[in-house]
Amino acid sequence: MNVVLPAIDLIALDLDGTLLDLDDGISPANRQAIRAALEAGVRVVLVTGRGTDATARIVRELHLSLPAICAHGALTKDFIAGRTLGHIPVPLAHAVPMIEYAQHHRLNVAVYAQEIFYRLAGSHLYMEDMRGPHWREVHSLVDVLHEAPTFLRFLGRESVEAMRAAFSGVPLHFKYEVWGDFEECAVTSPEATKKNALERLCRDLEIPANAVLAIGDSRNDVPMLQWAGTGIAMANALPEVRQAVGRVTARFDEDGVAQAIERYVLGRSEPREKSA
Repeated sequence: MNVVLPAIDLIALDLDGTLLDLDDGISPANRQAIRAALEAGVRVVLVTGRGTDATARIVRELHLSLPAICAHGALTKDFIAGRTLGHIPVPLAHAVPMIEYAQHHRLNVAVYAQEIFYRLAGSHLYMEDMRGPHWREVHSLVDVLHEAPTFLRFLGRESVEAMRAAFSGVPLHFKYEVWGDFEECAVTSPEATKKNALERLCRDLEIPANAVLAIGDSRNDVPMLQWAGTGIAMANALPEVRQAVGRVTARFDEDGVAQAIERYVLGRSEPREKSA
């Protein structure tokens, strides 16, 4: 029996664990599928927990025209026009005590403000990316809080557990993630989520949820994937993520994005989708 697929007008793509490989590259199959979708008139938007540096590069590499949603939904930016369309920072009333606590207890924390990551001098480097030009070492994180930061990152299990014990009751959004042996928690305003930012963008574009295909792998992707008419989790996602979403495509290193686009956008007849 032929299955009638919903008409997709927009594809929302997470980056890490979804579109990108371990070297921050995009596989030829994923590139080709995105190119085919764009040529078919389908719009593509990046929705990521990352800041603006890598996101801007990928927007230009893929020749995307839509704004990108960065920083877990706290920042929406049109890189082509060079304009910030939406910014929902962490209120200073909450950010300052958290940073003061982290500095006093020597927790590994990063502050994302003015589109730069700041970390304390001498802190542990969990990722090679932390040596990049968009990271700055400072002697006091409080001193860089001239305005409300976009989000905070507590890095490593010790820092995450200490922050959770001290601040779990604060009215903010805590996004816990595990990457192998590495744990982190991103802290944003309660309103700053991928789902909320994507919903706002689609409302501006007059695209209904049932015309959206969203693909992701993390806990913070789940509300977005459940909101989209066609939400798909990666096979490398945690079991709880796959279970919450239902539809599952192949792993990030098996061209899962390309397979989902082929199945749900390009209408290829042989789905390679996996069960949850």
